Amino acid sequence: MSAAIIWGLSFVAQSKSVELLGTFTFNGLRSLLGGIVLLPIIFISSAKKRKKLSADAQTVENKKEDRKKLIIGGISCGIPLFIGGNLQQYAFNFTTVGKVGFITALYMLIVPLLGLFLRKKVRPIVWISVVMGAFGLYLLCVGGERATLGKGEWFALACSVAFAVHILAIDKYSSIVDGIKLSCAQYIVAGILSCVCMFIFETPQLSAIIAAAPYIAYTGIMSYAVAFTFQTLGQRDCEPAVASLLLCLESVFATLFAWIILHQSLLLREFIGCAIMFIAIILSQIEIKLPKRKKN
Repeated sequence: MSAAIIWGLSFVAQSKSVELLGTFTFNGLRSLLGGIVLLPIIFISSAKKRKKLSADAQTVENKKEDRKKLIIGGISCGIPLFIGGNLQQYAFNFTTVGKVGFITALYMLIVPLLGLFLRKKVRPIVWISVVMGAFGLYLLCVGGERATLGKGEWFALACSVAFAVHILAIDKYSSIVDGIKLSCAQYIVAGILSCVCMFIFETPQLSAIIAAAPYIAYTGIMSYAVAFTFQTLGQRDCEPAVASLLLCLESVFATLFAWIILHQSLLLREFIGCAIMFIAIILSQIEIKLPKRKKN
């Protein structure tokens, strides 16, 4: 729940930063900041663990294996975070905070669909939720006579796919790698990739970076270092369905904060679309167990 609230407010900060910084510049700086903030925590926790362990408790081979898992996990989680974060940030150039928030939350529907590639069965309720989500997306994004999605909506939709892959990667590596170290590693990977693109595609200016410092600080420290770490640790100890339901509340908080701070309101049609999408997301996480027939 805490992560959802933090992310909801970060949507507002991201939207405001668009006026000052390029997409890769903003994401590169906040990702690296998120990783740097976690380094002291990792150092302190590692020092405590070393005191508890005896000198021969962990062999050199075990340390190398743990380091290898951390590197692979950091890259596997960092790449989709880099892609999703930049797609989402770029979407703010073309559409409102509320729309980006609800479209991003569609990753809750996409996660079980991606399970098809892993040969996992998709429950009938998920297919119903996908149809409902698509209809809700239509009401939210398509206005007037033109039945098309704008640039911002398409980028947000692509971002939700990337975040769905990110969730699957987190699920895989959070149980075999230290959660805080994994968070730090993925932020560093996402930050380095964003900074490389920053110098290739953008021209960062120090004055603009200073002006956007509050937005970089909030999203880097709170959205990345705190909220994503909460997600990583929460997914390790919480049931996936419960975690998904709590995380998807970010779209609700994003719309609420956008209305309070930015005075961005939704039309009745768009509000109904958001409601349908939210119900679809909740339904997709519900497991319906049918009673078994007793054998005679």
